[in-house]
Amino acid sequence: MNQSVSPTEIHQPDAIHLVVLTGMSGGGKTVALRALEDLEFYCVDNLPTALLPELVAAVSHGSAPGGRRNIAVGVDVRNRGEDFLRMPTVLSELAAAGVQVHLIFLDCRDEVLIKRYSETRRRHPLSALGLSLADAIVEERKLLRPLIAIAEKVIDSSELNVHQLRRLVATDYAAATEGLTLMFQSFAFRRGLPLDADFVFDARCLPNPHWEPRLRPLSGKDAPVREYLESQPLVEEYFNDTVRWLDAWLPRFESDDRSYVTIAIGCTGGRHRSVYLVERLAAHYRARHEGALTFHRELE
Repeated sequence: MNQSVSPTEIHQPDAIHLVVLTGMSGGGKTVALRALEDLEFYCVDNLPTALLPELVAAVSHGSAPGGRRNIAVGVDVRNRGEDFLRMPTVLSELAAAGVQVHLIFLDCRDEVLIKRYSETRRRHPLSALGLSLADAIVEERKLLRPLIAIAEKVIDSSELNVHQLRRLVATDYAAATEGLTLMFQSFAFRRGLPLDADFVFDARCLPNPHWEPRLRPLSGKDAPVREYLESQPLVEEYFNDTVRWLDAWLPRFESDDRSYVTIAIGCTGGRHRSVYLVERLAAHYRARHEGALTFHRELE
């Protein structure tokens, strides 16, 4: 996998950012596009290359004040073959016009792609040509050569699940969004601390739903667990104190040109208390118009 894009490379709030997502079918393009949609990018899938300049112009000068500054487009082998040959020229012209262009290629090993298609029972886009799945993958790699050759970043999703891929894309491109993007992550202390956390909160002191037999198989996303935790005064006090602390210190990070911050909350098993707090904190900050994403390490 190529090295991650530095946030400082794309942290230009006044610029128009165009992220073009392409790559192997089954490599994770749709997941990546949804991650950018969560960051309030204007997202379009399977757009013909010739329409890219029109899309950028229409979206960036739309009816909303100032228009939308962040756009993401999915391109794959459903596009016509000549689209891949024209793409380098079109992207160069957009870059010359001042658009910050980011071409991301989602790759994956052939054997993993074959396994994914077998598990999902989906048809490869090139299967209509009468090709076997293996031959379709080979042909697809040939068609996409002009794009991988000019990609800013290549992500190999072979060893990533959908949640890890979503998180990787979100943290790389949060810098193109306005304001501070928050990544709330739940985890289990018994499996170790998240290595990329900026702040770690310990929720093991709170009442544990694990000891309630009817709640044990559930998670902090389920209504019975939420109701149990919300009935505990200590949980409410913990949540309010955490919000007060974050409200006091997150503006310091934003003023220091940080584009995203990862806040990890851990409990013993990473299923109940930490998951509940992550979901509640993310909802709290989304309501205040700040970007907030969630990732539950043990649930994934």
